[in-house]
Amino acid sequence: MKLVNAVAAVILEHDKVFCAQRKISDDHGGKWEFPGGGIEKGESNEEALIREIKEELNTYINPDKYLMTVEHDYQEFHLTMPVYLCSVINGNLELKEHMDSKWLKIEELSKMDFADADKKIVAQLLQKSRRIR
Repeated sequence: MKLVNAVAAVILEHDKVFCAQRKISDDHGGKWEFPGGGIEKGESNEEALIREIKEELNTYINPDKYLMTVEHDYQEFHLTMPVYLCSVINGNLELKEHMDSKWLKIEELSKMDFADADKKIVAQLLQKSRRIR
């Protein structure tokens, strides 16, 4: 099975979390996710996350705190994805690779149709919500 290493950002602002909806034409199209992407050779997790958010959302973020690592088997590949709680340094989270976005309270996340790997992040956020805010 192919192995994929990626990283994801849980971008927090006040008491809300940013999530984005994948384009219909993408793998897992129409599903919601926490933005991020692949880790390139020689990059740290944090460097990859900063680069991916700049590319996807034209925004600079700070990976403030490690949250968890998601391990998930999709039919096509195994995903290993470290996840970080992040804050915006500069930018307006412009959608370049997604079709929609929302700022939601943590308790609202479970109502969204997240990609399977991202559902594990939602579960962790719901469990730790009092300590995250």
